[in-house]
Amino acid sequence: MARIRTIKPEFFTSESLAEVSVHAERTFAGLFTLADDHGRFRDNPAVIAGLLWPLRAEHTAVHVEDDLQQLADAGLICRYTGCNGRRYLHIVTWFEHQKIDKPSQTRVPACSDHHATQRCGTCKGTCTVFAESQANTPRGLPETSAKAPRTLDRPTKTPVTPPADESASTSSQQATLDGTIEAPKRNAKKTAGHKPVGKASPKTPRTLPEGSAPGSRILDPGSTNPSGRTAPAPSPSAQDLLGEYVAACVQRPPGDVIGHLGRITRKLLDEGIAPEHIRAGLQRFAANPKHPSVLTSMVNEAMNASSAGLVRPESRSNLRGHRAWANPADPAAAYAEEL
Repeated sequence: MARIRTIKPEFFTSESLAEVSVHAERTFAGLFTLADDHGRFRDNPAVIAGLLWPLRAEHTAVHVEDDLQQLADAGLICRYTGCNGRRYLHIVTWFEHQKIDKPSQTRVPACSDHHATQRCGTCKGTCTVFAESQANTPRGLPETSAKAPRTLDRPTKTPVTPPADESASTSSQQATLDGTIEAPKRNAKKTAGHKPVGKASPKTPRTLPEGSAPGSRILDPGSTNPSGRTAPAPSPSAQDLLGEYVAACVQRPPGDVIGHLGRITRKLLDEGIAPEHIRAGLQRFAANPKHPSVLTSMVNEAMNASSAGLVRPESRSNLRGHRAWANPADPAAAYAEEL
């Protein structure tokens, strides 16, 4: 249910609102009347379009989605997923601009980033779902250890007395040819299959590979492509498509138009729309420039445009296309599937 709200004079001189389009600014003003006493509402473009744009059929739910994304990018609203799994939004500076007497309790889940300590409409208090998820989050090991570093001035252990037979053999001294006396070498202690620490490992240390390439590992001396295959061409990004559009224009379009087209182009790429369809839509827009919000309709027109004379899907592929209201020269061949 819509509510009566107040708008300050600073609303029309806000630098944050100046970053969005006029349509997004009106949608933002309408959200004040839709939000509850805590500034929260459902994040559903179709519902918002029906409540705020009922007499503007040209401003559809797709345009409202673009308005909400602009407001979110400007930091005016926060779009989040509640503890019940549904999408909601709230006005970030609600409590700075709205003073409400005896506010009613909210029925909308709280935002974990901004309203973590406030009442959650689903949990009927502080949100317990976010609290449990934070309590169960595994803690990582600290980067620095609290223990004191080990030192090398530990007392040495008392050497073990060798057996009698070994001590007897090692206590004798050997005379060298020049008359000097040197101490004999003690027998090496037996180890339990472990190599001494001081010896170097006989294995060659492993190094990181230079890089792997798909395909066969057999190199052909006369081939410039060792793998035998070529990598697929990278898919053009939104910046590449916008660069082609700007290069095709006689004069560089305003920055707001380019920014609006860039946001729509990125959104279409995220939906899986082929870049060639978006490129065709941008070409149509360059030929007949209008408001940037119509780019989505032009891309749809480029995707689903049908030329005259196409064969109907239910007819056979070997038949020549015909129009249903025309009189073909050979009815049997033209209407083979219907006769």
